[in-house]
Amino acid sequence: MLQIREITITTGEKELIKDLNLEIKEGEIHALMGPNGVGKSTICRALLKDPSYEITKGSIFYKKQDITTLTTSERANLGMMMISQNPIAIEGVTNAEMLRLALAEKNKEHIDIFSFQKEAKEICEKLALPESFLHRDINSGASGGERKKIELLHIWMLKPSLLLLDEVDSGLDVDALKIVASSIKEYHDLTNCSILVVTHNPKLLAILKPDYIHILKNKKIIKTGDASLASRIEKEGFISLDETNEVG
Repeated sequence: MLQIREITITTGEKELIKDLNLEIKEGEIHALMGPNGVGKSTICRALLKDPSYEITKGSIFYKKQDITTLTTSERANLGMMMISQNPIAIEGVTNAEMLRLALAEKNKEHIDIFSFQKEAKEICEKLALPESFLHRDINSGASGGERKKIELLHIWMLKPSLLLLDEVDSGLDVDALKIVASSIKEYHDLTNCSILVVTHNPKLLAILKPDYIHILKNKKIIKTGDASLASRIEKEGFISLDETNEVG
């Protein structure tokens, strides 16, 4: 599904990630952990070609296609989507308008308004999100928890095959976290999508049940393991890890 080959990421004159390799197969869930400020969010943003970050070396393959030079829109149309820590508000564009336009561009076909409305309403009900948000500007006047639910609405409507979750648990209370995490896991189980999740939250990991845990430190992945690695980090911290990249 996704292959990251020896990429180096910079911003301005600063090198943030160096010679990173990572492969995520179809249906796999990978969690990326590490100390604050090591570049975890940078990787997610670079994968969707955030203009603040430049890939100066290496390549990215998605669905066996080299996407290294593709635009953000082109990558999104291939099925990539990200939920960030703090989804921004976009005034002047409603959720319904954005979703209809995105679906029309992605599917290259006319969107039936009645089928669209029916599906969107059903998803809002599932997410405990007021239907009125469909006709409100994107994330405008929404709380942190509501913004994450709006992003989930976008996921269920646009049906991406790769989710990049950048600390999706940020700003959520216990109840909202359960709704968000359970909805993501349900979407994964129904679609067999692939997921890369950046988090420190053991409750989120307990619901998502990632196949692999990767530890990022000193610009690269230094260790890969299963769920037990996340438990070790919770008990001992990142300082306990050496820089020997190993699986298991």
